[in-house]
Amino acid sequence: MNQPPIYKASWYDGLMGLFYRIASDGWLPPSWFSRLPPKSTELKPVKGMMSLEIVSHCWNYSNTLAYQLSSLVNHPPKALKLKHTVFYCPEDGKTEQLLDYFKTIEVDNVEWNPQPLPKEHLLRRSIGRNRAALNTDADWIWFTDCDIIFGKDCLDSLAKACQGLQERLIFPLHEYTTPMLADDDPMLQEQAKPQVVSIDESNFTFQTRDKAKGAFQIVHGDVARAVGYCADISIYHKPQEFWRKTYEDKVFRWILQGRGVPVDIPAVFQIRHIHKGRYKKDSFWSKVRSKVRRLQE
Repeated sequence: MNQPPIYKASWYDGLMGLFYRIASDGWLPPSWFSRLPPKSTELKPVKGMMSLEIVSHCWNYSNTLAYQLSSLVNHPPKALKLKHTVFYCPEDGKTEQLLDYFKTIEVDNVEWNPQPLPKEHLLRRSIGRNRAALNTDADWIWFTDCDIIFGKDCLDSLAKACQGLQERLIFPLHEYTTPMLADDDPMLQEQAKPQVVSIDESNFTFQTRDKAKGAFQIVHGDVARAVGYCADISIYHKPQEFWRKTYEDKVFRWILQGRGVPVDIPAVFQIRHIHKGRYKKDSFWSKVRSKVRRLQE
């Protein structure tokens, strides 16, 4: 695997990032900066068995990714064909070992698709998302995170909701979340070896969402192939030395010209955790982020 040059962010990148965040509030039309998605009436509607690609990123989160992978084994879809894509870096040995284990498990209607990236590409999430978007052959593509779990009937209900649907962007109206978990919570403990695990649903509480954001962006395949993931905005596709905040999610909704349409699908779970794996443990920024997340909770 060829190692790309590390791109060190400059003051110009910071300025342009701020510019796009302001522009995406609606001050400027997205057509000035990006190709636009097809009209809703031009999108091919699903009829019958549908195909879905789920796209996750994982950097030092193998303990939560294990739940996501396991949920597809415990609750395999029957009404859709699923490709499960995980972008990861081989430097993260625990995640690579976990993905290698699940590749050996055959699950009806599930294709495992781990995708290695250099660390500097992984730390700018839109690089992987853009690659997946432009190359997907699925009817719909779900951009998510590795702490999301797909419970019983979740994906089959999504397949039902997508029948005949001509929308650019949709999202689950409801989810179930944990409290903010500390590192020593039993749910976040690494298994001695990779294995299929399950959750105790009583640890999660009901929440309602109001827009497609972060891990809850489900995009029509025709739209993904047409515009990628902020494909025409170069600052979101430069390899980075450190993890970059995902402000491009907001810019992506701006390009798609909407907050998304809610769909009522059951059993979407999220593990919320104080310590962020993308920050070096016990580093200054790790401690700052943990305190901020405690205050938010």
